[in-house]
Amino acid sequence: MDPLGAIFAMITLTVFICAGIFALDYMRDKEHKKSFAVFFLLSMLTEILLCAASNLVTFYMCYELLTLMSMPLVIHDRTGEAKMAALKYMFFSLFGAYFALFGIYNLSRFAGSLDFLMGGNVDALTWEQNGTMLMITAMSLIIGFGVKAGMWPMHSWLTSAHPIAPAPASAVLSASIVNAGVLGIIRSLWYVLGVTYLKGSPVQTAFMILSLITVFMGSLLAYREPVLKKRLAYSTVSQISYILFGLAVSFGVYDSDSAISAYVYSSDALTGGILHVIAHAFIKAALFLTAGAIIHHTKAVRVEDMRGIGLKMPFIMICYTIASLGLIGIPPTGGFISKWYLATGALSADIKVFSYLGPVILLISALLTAGYLLKLTIIGFFPGEEYRSVHHEDPDKEQRPGLLMALPIATLTLLSVIPGLWPEPIIELVRRIFI
Repeated sequence: MDPLGAIFAMITLTVFICAGIFALDYMRDKEHKKSFAVFFLLSMLTEILLCAASNLVTFYMCYELLTLMSMPLVIHDRTGEAKMAALKYMFFSLFGAYFALFGIYNLSRFAGSLDFLMGGNVDALTWEQNGTMLMITAMSLIIGFGVKAGMWPMHSWLTSAHPIAPAPASAVLSASIVNAGVLGIIRSLWYVLGVTYLKGSPVQTAFMILSLITVFMGSLLAYREPVLKKRLAYSTVSQISYILFGLAVSFGVYDSDSAISAYVYSSDALTGGILHVIAHAFIKAALFLTAGAIIHHTKAVRVEDMRGIGLKMPFIMICYTIASLGLIGIPPTGGFISKWYLATGALSADIKVFSYLGPVILLISALLTAGYLLKLTIIGFFPGEEYRSVHHEDPDKEQRPGLLMALPIATLTLLSVIPGLWPEPIIELVRRIFI
């Protein structure tokens, strides 16, 4: 397993372990506990194998298997809505997988090997003779793996499947499993195709446009969404495309003749993208688990129905607020560091209008993120006099989730802050990936 795979594997393990501990309490009184545990662990195993894949064929097999292993987590409740959400997840995933398979088939024709090698396996002569077909191949791979990452216009499965699943499943789906799509794009473009000839191409332009549309659209829909878990699902759509925008900006030339082979590209944008993979995973897992704890104890699903929840579950809401600040990009959280590198990387890159349009949209998205996340904090801790007059009997009576729920949430919240307090070792590790 190389450093890139190791980073994604550690994220996967951390998120799954925390969500699994949370599930011991959350799933205690629910039906189908054994099947949930089986497919939860199989999903974790499959994603670890995906991170350890050393060639695109093995990666694709694990990628497909991950869809099959995680679909039962969506269908867990066996309701009609859960079945429809699971089918939508399956159909969209297969649609994306067929695009990716088309790209892999073309790579098998033009690349010397499908093994992962930094800089890619397609030589200059092949690019010169088959440039158009290789551009189509690159776009097919971006679309195919972008479905799993929730990129517009193939995002709607995510907002159907993630809210309907049990909270621990929603956490791993939004925080970890969507990263399989991000990893697929990196592995296929950087490690097999090579992005040397994609800089300034229509593929880079289309990739940046799709990612920025998804960033803005996801934030706007999350701002308008009244149901908490669905709001967080739309947030995932937006935040994962922050990562995709960082990847799109960082297309560049691989200099294999230098003393230390490396890409000549906007390194800050790529660094910010990988940093946001880390930050978003811990933050979004914390947010979905806090949402699960609130819903589990109050049965409320709409944000407006959670008024005063900060007075009843102060610890959970403090964790929710800290994680929310990280997703907005407020220092000293990891989200601030990743978004700073994404913005500075775009400003310093030679991508014409996108150098300024990208940071502007990221800033607008951050403001919308503050609006749709902090509203729960405000009405949770400051419900108003009307609330107190209606709930005059012990309005501040605490509802304390058990240790098995509180400990994973606290751990993930802490992990969302650490990259912001001590960013240098993590930044150095991330930058060494592409050398």
